Amino acid sequence: MIEKLLVANRGEIARRVFRTCRDAGIGTVAVFSDADADAPHTAEADVAVRLPGNAPADTYLRAELLIKAAVETGADAIHPGYGFLSENAAFARAVIDAGLTWVGPPPEAIESMGSKVESKRMMAEAGVPILSELDPAEVTEADLPLLVKASAGGGGRGMRVVRTLGELAEAVEGASAEAASAFGDPTVFCERYLETGRHIEVQVLADTHGTVWAVGERECSIQRRHQKVVEEAPSPFVDEAMREALFDAARKAAQAIDYVGAGTVEFLAGPDGRFYFLEMNTRLQVEHPVTEATTGLDLVSLQLRIAEGEHLPIDEPETTGHAIEVRLYAEDPAAGWQPQSGTLHRFELSAAQREFEVGPGVRLDSGFVSGQTVGVHYDPMLAKVIAYAPDRRSAARALAGALAGAEIHGVVTNRDLLVNVLRHEAFLAGETDTAFFDRHGLETLAAPLATVDTVRISALAAALSGAAANRSEARVQSRLPSGWRNVRSQGQRKRFRHGDDEIEVGYSLGRDGLRADGFEGVELVSAENGGVVLEVSGVRRKFAVARYGDTVYVDSPDGSVELAVVPRYTDPDAALAAGSLVAPMPGTVVRLAVEAGDTVKTGDPLLWLEAMKMEHRIAAPADGVVTELPVVVGQQVEVGTILAVVGDDE
Repeated sequence: MIEKLLVANRGEIARRVFRTCRDAGIGTVAVFSDADADAPHTAEADVAVRLPGNAPADTYLRAELLIKAAVETGADAIHPGYGFLSENAAFARAVIDAGLTWVGPPPEAIESMGSKVESKRMMAEAGVPILSELDPAEVTEADLPLLVKASAGGGGRGMRVVRTLGELAEAVEGASAEAASAFGDPTVFCERYLETGRHIEVQVLADTHGTVWAVGERECSIQRRHQKVVEEAPSPFVDEAMREALFDAARKAAQAIDYVGAGTVEFLAGPDGRFYFLEMNTRLQVEHPVTEATTGLDLVSLQLRIAEGEHLPIDEPETTGHAIEVRLYAEDPAAGWQPQSGTLHRFELSAAQREFEVGPGVRLDSGFVSGQTVGVHYDPMLAKVIAYAPDRRSAARALAGALAGAEIHGVVTNRDLLVNVLRHEAFLAGETDTAFFDRHGLETLAAPLATVDTVRISALAAALSGAAANRSEARVQSRLPSGWRNVRSQGQRKRFRHGDDEIEVGYSLGRDGLRADGFEGVELVSAENGGVVLEVSGVRRKFAVARYGDTVYVDSPDGSVELAVVPRYTDPDAALAAGSLVAPMPGTVVRLAVEAGDTVKTGDPLLWLEAMKMEHRIAAPADGVVTELPVVVGQQVEVGTILAVVGDDE
């Protein structure tokens, strides 16, 4: 029996495992880096142990520190979560050798699936269909397009799509460097790339007594940078015959390596319904909640019970209804998916049930709460939001509504993109292959929910709420309207910046109510610090307004709008020199492609930044000469740091 469990992980997955432990009466131990000292998972465990440092290599990837923490706190078992050391066979062996219970598969099973090259060989021998491996040195035009992949690890890191032979060398170099940084193994290989494939995976569970379950399939085809964004169960593409074939292949894969515990066998399916083995993830998946919703199972509980030696029932559970999960990231899809960091001032999803609850409705699995800082050391996923309903359209509608109504202040997120996807007719029709973003246009899908008109009236609401706040704090005649004069001279004027646009709001408040420039038919019902009600052509509309420093967030049913208060006076010395390239995010300079004085063409790589476990290419914006290159490899940079200056050829 497991009495006390250490979770060798952080954030949302650590909280998820703790939830099941509380229900089961199992004691909990958290580990935390310095950056996570105030994180929710640290506070929610019975006890917590500090791992000095911030970088994963200094903290969550230090096997000896994790085992020491377990021993010193009296934990008798370790759950690895996902990511970090969850698929590290050496860590699993070290846990077992320390006399602790390992909540995961045997080290040998992890090892056999740890190399994508070796795992494909084993799956072929077991009768599981595969895509043949290609040697990068022997690739020809006939093999294109192809995918360069890291042999170790996953999560989209160490992967590059190659469509011309001229791209191959840089793709192999970049994928190898990223794989070495993320997984400690630079080995890469190539395989044929299916432009319109579907990513279908099967959840498996296996006990120590020979019973293997295939617990429903999930589709995870909508991806960015080969990382999943939307996941659902069951797949709208899979019919009963294909489902049985998938389940049979997944069971064969698990049995071939004597698998124990929860795992996922991933396949790539073509338009013709034929599917091929991609990899087996020897751990719990990020998207496991959609399987829990459609089966009623608690997969973490089953992991713990299997680790304790319990039998699985002979009969596999049935699935009902439909579940969809989206990953809410702190990132800007419209800016090349750039990860974002900063203070998450407010994070409220009022439509969600209790966190981590298994069952119908909307579920929130989050690693963040209001007031936390989203840092640069870890993956930028804020939360997973899951909806379960009797049918697919109902689940999509409930999930889109919950996201659209969420209040997320402080960092740019992919929320609007997710809502647009869930409401898109192609998605609702089940047309969800891996080319979804390319086919329907990222620019269209990432468009804000708030229209130009919504932004304008939100700016008016921000101005009125700000004025109400000022009056409420006034020590003299605080009940007078903002800008009151016995004899009217001119109205109030407020300026805001929204993206690249500047909005000026002119208004006055008098005995006859609100007069706002360009807002005919708009009447003020009420205005206070935090909220405004306007009547627009006879329709009352509510706006929630929150201000943090010089940034204002306005939330309404028509979308969320972020506005920057424009100061009355600007500092001319703050302007950057022409041609300056600044860091779009905090990160580390990992490679330089040029030196000062080099001539470059538009699009040529200048350097690469590593942030939130991904490499980001900084390219020349125009033809010219690199006149300044003030950074070096290994340097940590903040947002806005000048990385390079590209001047005219002359």
